[in-house]
Amino acid sequence: MDWLHFAVFTVIIFIFVISGVLFFIWYERRGLGRFQIRPGPNRAGPFGLLQPVADAVKVLLKEDIVPALADKPVHFLAPLIAFVPALAVFAVIPFGDGALLANLNIGILYIMSVSSIVVIGIFMAGWSSSNKYSLLGAMRTIAQEVSYEIPLVLSILGAVMLAGSLSLNDIVKAQNVPFILLQPLGFLIYMTAAMAEINRTPFDLLEADSEIIAGFQTEYSGMKFGLFYLTEYAETLSVSAIASTLFLGGWAGPLLPGFVWLLIKIVAVFTFIMWVRATFPRLRIDQVMAFGWKFLLPLAMLNLVLTAILVLTGLNDKVWLAVPLNFALAFILIIGASRQFRTGGGHVIV
Repeated sequence: MDWLHFAVFTVIIFIFVISGVLFFIWYERRGLGRFQIRPGPNRAGPFGLLQPVADAVKVLLKEDIVPALADKPVHFLAPLIAFVPALAVFAVIPFGDGALLANLNIGILYIMSVSSIVVIGIFMAGWSSSNKYSLLGAMRTIAQEVSYEIPLVLSILGAVMLAGSLSLNDIVKAQNVPFILLQPLGFLIYMTAAMAEINRTPFDLLEADSEIIAGFQTEYSGMKFGLFYLTEYAETLSVSAIASTLFLGGWAGPLLPGFVWLLIKIVAVFTFIMWVRATFPRLRIDQVMAFGWKFLLPLAMLNLVLTAILVLTGLNDKVWLAVPLNFALAFILIIGASRQFRTGGGHVIV
């Protein structure tokens, strides 16, 4: 029976991730078309629905080029090592009450541990390519991901303290009101740090064409590049699913089935990420690092301390008082921290 459960949910997760990634690619391209007042993909299939399929076929048919001086085994394995952790994260995300591959009592620690493996694949890609732009791009990406990992974990700990559990299933069941109302600052910190972790705009320095070409992906083509592309959107899907589970109540909701509610929340979070991409300019690398260490990290630590005080005093059980109090504290902390934040007089380069 355990093997049947494992096999069924493995297939469900694989189908969910692949179909979710294809939908996100189409949805983002159509959405950015709307933001930028242009049609977007509209030729392949009705409303351009077959455009991701056409892109996938094109990538599969492209020639796989490997540099002569590359470390070929490492160059080959890097995309796989980057992609598998992005897929493995979904093992502990509940699609309903108890409907998940493994209900680990250390689910949050599992997600943090597994998602950290992606940086190893990125460094392997940059180092094995025998290209200075690839190596510089990999080192830049790793520095950014390591820097934002700390505020990301601290923001998640707020939800863990409120629920009193590390299991994602238990965290959803503990949300009598969505934790975004009790942790508005934690949600904002999580989304900001997560977008930096997955190299989304305005933290997409991986694609700084004038400095590092295409970063660690410079020497990748064909299906290997396709795997890195797939990893980026799989990570975006996992970030949206984790945000929906920790802060938006996961599968919980009236009338509709739980799985449908989870999908609606995931798409809502992805729409927010897409809106940021269409609206905000790209930051410089020094601005990204300064923002992470001087602004986001102190804010995350203060939010954690205040959450601990609210939990210890029992104020979080009084929703009518806790919700306005948390929003007021979030507003004061953001304004106060922004007054102290300096980036050395630099300007944002668009």
